[in-house]
Amino acid sequence: MLRKFSNSRTLGDNIRLGVLTAFSAGMVNIASLLLFFSFSSNITGHFAILASELVKGNLYQGAVVFAWIFLFFFGSFVSNMFVIHLNKRNAYVAHALPVVLEILCLVAVGTYGSFFYKETLAETETLLSLMLFAMGLQNGLTASISNFAVKTTHLTGTTTDLGILFSMFTRKEYRQNKELRGKAKLLLSIAAGYLVGAVASGFTYMYMGFGLFYVVSLFLVVVIFYDFYKLKLSRYLSNKRSKMETEQLETIAKPLPNIPEHKKKRTQEEVPAY
Repeated sequence: MLRKFSNSRTLGDNIRLGVLTAFSAGMVNIASLLLFFSFSSNITGHFAILASELVKGNLYQGAVVFAWIFLFFFGSFVSNMFVIHLNKRNAYVAHALPVVLEILCLVAVGTYGSFFYKETLAETETLLSLMLFAMGLQNGLTASISNFAVKTTHLTGTTTDLGILFSMFTRKEYRQNKELRGKAKLLLSIAAGYLVGAVASGFTYMYMGFGLFYVVSLFLVVVIFYDFYKLKLSRYLSNKRSKMETEQLETIAKPLPNIPEHKKKRTQEEVPAY
């Protein structure tokens, strides 16, 4: 999921990345809606709220909403900075660092909410800021490493693309197009992952409250270590294969055993001279 970049990724890589990150985005978004009555994984509505606050002359609230939009933007900016500057050194590290930052943000929200939250407006705005930054990190990462094929924190574009694709499938030549069918499969998987995550978040919230952010963080940790395990396994199998090939070459190139000198002389004496 996190090891490959851009065109080297397969449809399966993108589906796994899309489903798992959409699941976590769905959980975070519903959590923010239930806890703070505001969305945190998409900012289309925030642009509308910003315009509304400006029209009303509420400059402070407008500045707060603008800060939320900026933090989502900044999260995406930071993710892509990691990818483009560290990708050549270590692709796995470059792709995993934004997820680590996202986990830290979500753990901070869960910890503060569980032990210190007094439900003041300033606290709510600050916690929402962290969640928007975390979702910007995630969306920027998935879009960057998948060549913009995977975006998981909001479903407006996904729903639009699905509508276009299904209208194309009314023609036989498009239904037989493998690339279009793969794209539809990817988008449907992302939408399903998001919905399942949102429903799971609702049930988890009823029993755990702010503790659900630990669940989302644990889920993202599994994503990171799944790729780490696959990376280590791949290297182990590659090293083992190289070692076996080296041993086979050494066996083939091994010289025949030397014939002792006294046997050589006896052999020469036994051969009659002509």
